[in-house]
Amino acid sequence: MPVLVILAWVIFGAFVGWVASIIMKTRRRGLIRNVIIGLLGAVLGGWIASLFGLGSVEAFTWQGFGIALLGAVILIAITRRL
Repeated sequence: MPVLVILAWVIFGAFVGWVASIIMKTRRRGLIRNVIIGLLGAVLGGWIASLFGLGSVEAFTWQGFGIALLGAVILIAITRRL
């Protein structure tokens, strides 16, 4: 996998995690945490969206961003419950 693709996904994950942390009003917004939440949220959101036939997070599109953001928000909500 080319380095630029990996870097692009890390930046995408950081942005998604940052927006999700603002939506969920989390107190700590570290870069590494945002990347992890964003990337895991993209996986979770993609899995949920594929279950319902709503799409996936295979490309950097508005639909992919929305699915990843939904997954990240769900992930933050789950971690708050635990």
